Amino acid sequence: MTALLRYQAALLFRSQRWLPPFVLHAALLAVSVRGGQPVLDSLGYAAAALLPVAAWLTRVCAEGEPAPARACAAAAAGPARAHLACLLVALAAAAALGVLAALVVTLISDPASADGRTRVDRPSAAAAGLLAALVCAAVGTAVGALTARPVLRSTGRAVPALLLGVLLALVLTGSPANAAVTGLVTGSRSGAVPFPLLPPAGAALLAAAAAAVACALASRRSA
Repeated sequence: MTALLRYQAALLFRSQRWLPPFVLHAALLAVSVRGGQPVLDSLGYAAAALLPVAAWLTRVCAEGEPAPARACAAAAAGPARAHLACLLVALAAAAALGVLAALVVTLISDPASADGRTRVDRPSAAAAGLLAALVCAAVGTAVGALTARPVLRSTGRAVPALLLGVLLALVLTGSPANAAVTGLVTGSRSGAVPFPLLPPAGAALLAAAAAAVACALASRRSA
């Protein structure tokens, strides 16, 4: 698996197909986050901006490998393991981007509540923001895994499904990403830093289930 992960990571970064998702993330942060804003609000916006980027990165990893190379990797390690490596690399790239964004946002934001009356502990806010970013990275990876090859092979169906999945993951009550982002924004009103347990657990289960479905289909459709 280590060799597969190195191969997929090299394939992603040498292809430079990661650039558009990274540029999208930078643009979303530039629009939604300003220096001096309340730190928990800004961290919530940064986490929400990561979700579509994670979904896009997952699609890039799943679709970017040339068919002959994909066939060789599947023959050598098995189609399920080869596809799992794609998903893990996408998740790692999104998580790394989310961690970097959360640290930068924490440094440039005002450690205070939304009304400015309550001080917010900056390290605690950073930890909560990192947790929310990881939740959104996992949920975005799940959305990407379920809207890319081998689950959906048609681009005409996959792209609208990805956009719809991202939207629902952000707005639906009960979504781990919605809960993580809402917790930060709500906590900003009182200055209380949230550390909920259900969103990370739900995001991990969702990502694992989506990966299991995608890898199972990879094995079945390559047989």
